Amino acid sequence: MAMDAGTLESMIKDAFPDARVSIDDMVGDGNHYAANIVAEAFRGKTRVQQHQMVYAALKGKMGGDLHALALQTRAPE
Repeated sequence: MAMDAGTLESMIKDAFPDARVSIDDMVGDGNHYAANIVAEAFRGKTRVQQHQMVYAALKGKMGGDLHALALQTRAPE
């Protein structure tokens, strides 16, 4: 099962409404994405905590509908 980029972006934006999000389908199969997310919610959090926040926003889709997600996360400058 695959997830389209629009759904992935919507789930992230639902959790982080102020976020700037860019999604890249790395191999064109709807299962391998790279996401760059800039959100104020990440300020003061470690990279691991930021990624955990994104995984929580995906509500269990990671490892099921979504096979691989390379994350770049940070707070705005």
